This record gives sequence, structure tokens and C-alpha cells, in this order.
Amino acid sequence: MTAHALLPKISPSATDSLDSSFAAINWQAPWLCHLSQLDYLSQTVENLSSQAQRSDGEDANFKDNFNHSTAIIAELLNTAITQQNKKSPSQTKPTQNNQAHALIFVSQDALPDGEAYESFIASTGNIPTRDNLHDLFNGSIWLTFPKTKALLNYHHMCQIAEQGISESRGRVRDTVTVFDENGAILVTSEPHIGKALIKFDWQASLVSPRDNWENPRQPNEDTQAAVYIFGHALLEQLIQPRKPLCAHSVVIKVAPDFFTLSLPDRLASIDNKLAEHMHQLLSQDDITPRNLSPLPILGVPHFWADNANPEFYEDSYVFRNGRRQQV
Repeated sequence: MTAHALLPKISPSATDSLDSSFAAINWQAPWLCHLSQLDYLSQTVENLSSQAQRSDGEDANFKDNFNHSTAIIAELLNTAITQQNKKSPSQTKPTQNNQAHALIFVSQDALPDGEAYESFIASTGNIPTRDNLHDLFNGSIWLTFPKTKALLNYHHMCQIAEQGISESRGRVRDTVTVFDENGAILVTSEPHIGKALIKFDWQASLVSPRDNWENPRQPNEDTQAAVYIFGHALLEQLIQPRKPLCAHSVVIKVAPDFFTLSLPDRLASIDNKLAEHMHQLLSQDDITPRNLSPLPILGVPHFWADNANPEFYEDSYVFRNGRRQQV
């Protein structure tokens, strides 16, 4: 069976709908501004979720249609990736047993019984996708950082080939999973900001250099630091922001002129650098999730209005002291 044979049979239309949970997404939130195809995704999801504002018993035909429309998110992600891939198609990273495959989003039903999710992606390029918030954000990260997502899948496959499938994922796959679900990227042209974050020096990383942090809504030529969320589970949690939410981050160093680039060029550069960084990190013999730096995500300057007040960072429950050496 070809990859295209597994494409969803529907396309988002007036007869399709998403449940009301999608209406809770604030598409203007600063932590969503970097997502590729954001305008298309937000407009389509808003249109589809608005159709779910009905009582359960209002329209039996609507309910029957909804129950059978099990690939709406896969279809809209395919439209987005088609628009994006006009220059260079996104692909899986080949392993010893699998060649590179073009990425396609498919219904969760396309995943064969008993086959591992990661293995299915590596062997087909098909990404099983459910009609829920978690998989919408997972797909949006595949659109935004395709090389890094493919690299993480590659390391899953290397570990599966070496150790097989078991209840224990091992240190490499644990680290991949934590970053994939909850990761963030601190991109900075000022080394001391990254070093301070790794050392849990919140004043030196987040407070003192506040004026040099990117404001997604007000671009500044003096920007020296920005955070881009990678973890799709973290994006889902941020639908209801809470101060204790903490990302697992990596620091990517860039040249000062990075922040003069257009957003698409920034993302392409970050994706290349991040894939290289994560490959080096995951190839270390002693890798564990502790190699990822905790980052209270609402403490990122301009992510949350309350953090304009320095007292926001005095909450020792959230902004805790350091517990490990610089990596």
C-alpha cells in the first residue's frame, strides 16, 4: 500500500466539525506565534470548532457525520504541509532499515495493530493523527521543525533496533520523549543569557536582560534572546496557562543578525541547528532528561503580563535554585 493510499478520505468542509475543546485555543498567545502555517491552521480550526456549538440532541445527522469523520486534523495538516513543501518536501530521516519517506498525516486507524507508532512513521512517512488537541499541536511542530522531529524519530528507531520494544524506554528514548512532549528552545546571541538559564540564575537570564528579549508582538532590532516551544504536550497545557508549567529546554547559540531574519528563515535555521544539537546530545553515553534545562515557561519575558513585575520571579516554588552543573 502506498503512502497516498492512506490519505484521509475527507477534507474539512461545512459538514465536518471539531469538538468544543478546540475553541479554547488562544491563537494570539505569544507561544504560538512561531508555528508554521499559523494563519491557515487557526482559521480552519476556528471554523471547524465553531460548528460544534450545538446541543447533543439537536441534529442526529450531524452526530453521525461527526462520529465517522475521524481524520479532520490529519486532513488540514496535509493541506498545510502541501502548502509548505512547495520548496523542499519534509521527510523522515533514513535509518539502516528504512529509506527516507515524505511526511503525510493519516488517521490513527491507519496504524496497524501491534506496530509501534515510531516504527510506522519511519517505515512509511505516515504520521497517525487523532482529532484531538494533542495531535493538532504535534502536527504543528512537524510543520515547524520537520528535521528535528525526524531526527528524534530516527533516534527512537536506533534504540528500538538495538534494544527492542519493552516497558523501559532507556535513557535515550526517555530524553527524546521528554523533549518531544515538553521541550523548548532558547535561542540567543548573548552567551551569558544561556549560561545563566542553565545555572538557574533567573535574574541574569530572564529579569535583567528583559529589554533584549524578543517580544513576538513588537519586534525589536536589539533582540538577543527568544524562546520557541517545541513540546506539543506543553502547547496543549498552555491552553490553560499555569505559573508552575516548566519546559525542558536546550540553548542554541546564534549570530546577532539572526534576529533580523524573517520568521520562516529563522525557523529553518533553528531547525537545522536544533537537529544537529539534539543528535550530538542524544549520542552521549550518559544522556538523561536531566541534560535538559528546566525553564518555567510563563517566566519567559513577554510571554505573560505578570512577569513584567520582577516580584513574579521571587516565587521559590516555581523559580527554584540550581541542582546541576552546566552542560
